Amino acid sequence: MGLMDYIRGQLLEIIEWQDDSRDTLSWRFPDEDREIKRGAQLIVRESQACQFVYLGQFGDLFAAGKHTLVTDNIPVLSTLKGWKYGFESPFKADIYYVNTRLFTGNKWGTQNPIMLRGPDFGIVRVRAFGTYDFRIKNVQTFLKEVAGTDHQFTLDEFQETMRSRLVSAFSDALASSKVPALDLAARYTELGEALLPVLNPDLSAKYGLELATFVVENVSVPPEVEQAIDKRSAMGAIGNLNDYVKFQMAESLGKGGGDGGGMGAMAAQMGAGLAMGQQMMGAFGSALHPPAVAVGSALQPPAATPVATAAAPAPQLLSVAEVAAALGVSEADALAALEAGDLKGKKIGATWRVPRAALDAFLNG
Repeated sequence: MGLMDYIRGQLLEIIEWQDDSRDTLSWRFPDEDREIKRGAQLIVRESQACQFVYLGQFGDLFAAGKHTLVTDNIPVLSTLKGWKYGFESPFKADIYYVNTRLFTGNKWGTQNPIMLRGPDFGIVRVRAFGTYDFRIKNVQTFLKEVAGTDHQFTLDEFQETMRSRLVSAFSDALASSKVPALDLAARYTELGEALLPVLNPDLSAKYGLELATFVVENVSVPPEVEQAIDKRSAMGAIGNLNDYVKFQMAESLGKGGGDGGGMGAMAAQMGAGLAMGQQMMGAFGSALHPPAVAVGSALQPPAATPVATAAAPAPQLLSVAEVAAALGVSEADALAALEAGDLKGKKIGATWRVPRAALDAFLNG
């Protein structure tokens, strides 16, 4: 090897980054202690940016294209190095390539539940997850605050930081939006779009990044709340509980052929229907804490006026406890029906009294 070949081997004449990875955010060119020759060719491909760093200070930034390194092309570096009349001798500088393409399909999700207050369930814990797309917007901010002097900075090294920042902003936005948990499924797109102007200023200032899309794929509630929702759906499918019990009774009579066995089956069906209604309403009430009027609206018997007779004896008055026992429901449910007006009664002071005829009319309505 001649002297000129040796000298040529110590100088960088072509500088480029042929990136074949999908997760590299930045890459430092390995100069191997070689110097950059005057007139060297710098190749920057599409979706790349090249940042020169001289003695720890940012120099010139090059966009996509083929650049010949002469004084006119590196004014910042010329100023930092103190070249007054151009440069002829080789020089050293750190060269960082940054990937500016759009990084798509990155996943985010809540590690811990978010406490949400809503009109349907009160305070409930929700979890959420989705995806986001981002790109590097400010190369110098990204290199200074994120990648540093790493030889190769990859997406895996930054995903946890991104996830925590996005989840924090999502939690704040979800809490301030006051959207009911049951309505979130219809607002995923709106919620994701509304978060972009909230997230981007902070991400740009701190990390030099910009979100292109933020997608909310799912917001879920705890299993016990899901079970309560299923029970409420079942109640809606049954409809009016009083009509449902009547249907069960009529079906039992048809199957029993009108004999004693049929009457026994009818009684059993009636008791089963009332017990099932009580169980469903009790379970749903304990899970969602519905207002007391929900019991009255679920029963919804048609109002009936007792038929008066001229020689009717004095009506037998029943207490709330006796009414509840006769209906097979809790005292709270019987009291709710009285207060809603579905069951006729008389309130004397703080005590309710229900005529037997009113109770019969309620059952036969």
